[in-house]
Amino acid sequence: MTPLDPRALRTAFGTFMTGVTVVTTHGEDGAPLGFTANSFSSVSLDPPMVLVCLANSSQNYDALVNSSGFAVNILAETQIGISNNFARPVVNRFATVEWHKGPFGSPILDGTSAWFDCQMHKVVEAGDHVILIGQVEAFDSNSAPGLGYARGAYVTPSTTSDGLVQKTNLVVSALIEKDGHVLLVDDGKGGLALPEQVVHGEGASAAVKTLLAATGLNAEAGFVYSVFEDVGRKRQHISFLCQTAGGEPKNGVFVPLTGAALDDVTDPAILTMLERFAAESAIGSYGIYYGDQKSGEIRPIT
Repeated sequence: MTPLDPRALRTAFGTFMTGVTVVTTHGEDGAPLGFTANSFSSVSLDPPMVLVCLANSSQNYDALVNSSGFAVNILAETQIGISNNFARPVVNRFATVEWHKGPFGSPILDGTSAWFDCQMHKVVEAGDHVILIGQVEAFDSNSAPGLGYARGAYVTPSTTSDGLVQKTNLVVSALIEKDGHVLLVDDGKGGLALPEQVVHGEGASAAVKTLLAATGLNAEAGFVYSVFEDVGRKRQHISFLCQTAGGEPKNGVFVPLTGAALDDVTDPAILTMLERFAAESAIGSYGIYYGDQKSGEIRPIT
């Protein structure tokens, strides 16, 4: 077996896309402190627990390890500047951000996609890092797309989708989920389909915003859920996973993600995608499909 090279491992870890968070707490003097982290994961649902990793060399080590709790702020795609700010050795990282105390007391940044205010449950030593396990005491989330990081660069739904655009025919569709149901519309052929729109010169990210606005729902595009070549119709299809915060659709209805409810979906590729989404939603783990309308591969989202 080849000896483990830390630099090679660092490169390998960097090939996976991870969400970007800012972990926050208060120091002994009561001042807020925090750092950018992408080593965040769910641990338990009952009771709800999450974990983050902190380098032993971090200037925040003593404060975090000895704190009674911490918050994990999931950054939105528009908050790259905040991520950079909390990743640098700045004296007062909170000077340029809006924040408030969470219900359990840790600093909560404004404008994030989600946040978790946690009580410290356990600190576990792990090599050159420590693992901070927190029990979630309060949380909130919204439909704002999150910020990702992969291969040494930030990844957003906008840059991801626009990077997929080619000079061929392109269609975007919206997989809009609400409480275990998905929005389907009349496909004009006696069946049901996802809301979709042909992309012209505006680009995929602008097209999906127009599409969502036309639904009448308060919804925003999340990550790209499926990309496939529709060979029969000579077009490329990008489907965005979206969540809605409310409103009633102008067209179509929300149907449950069950086999019987999806029987009227006439496009086999869309039906397969919806069946996959139903299965992934049940376990809370998602992937991105790449291929054509008949076969491809699912790449898990780390």
